[in-house]
Amino acid sequence: MGQQQVNQMEARHVFVEDVRDEMVANCRMARSINVEIYSRRHETFCVTETIGCRPGIPPRSYGVDLQNRQYDCRRFQTLHYPCAHVVAACAKVNLNVEQFVDDVYILERTLRVWENEFPVLPDLFTWEVPPMTFELVPDIRLSRNPRSRPQSSRISNEMDIREKSDGKRCGL
Repeated sequence: MGQQQVNQMEARHVFVEDVRDEMVANCRMARSINVEIYSRRHETFCVTETIGCRPGIPPRSYGVDLQNRQYDCRRFQTLHYPCAHVVAACAKVNLNVEQFVDDVYILERTLRVWENEFPVLPDLFTWEVPPMTFELVPDIRLSRNPRSRPQSSRISNEMDIREKSDGKRCGL
């Protein structure tokens, strides 16, 4: 994994491959989103999706607050990189959308995880297993009898009481 990330850095990529792919997909989706500027100074917008709208159902609208990094669709708060709504809002006011990608997705940061060497684990069959210091005894009360029908653990109430019958089942 470390070598893959070094190769991506040599290809002058900044972000992890999955995030780059998502950003490209979000840029494509952003072309079909209408953006209305509420406040250019406070960087708040109303974005309306036009893709996937069905007749009779109004299009979905979301609020985007770039200054406070709050978006109604909650994708940014969850994934920490811009969704298509944010990409559309950034395109409307010519902002660089990459400033909204969290630092955890930067290749230099993720490479730090893989630059440490991991020890090679020996074969599983050569592991030394310490002897048990105590004996495990199963609780017989928790085991089921596989031959009998399972017993219900449901608590009976008035609805479960059957009406008394005279014992005749056949009308002949």
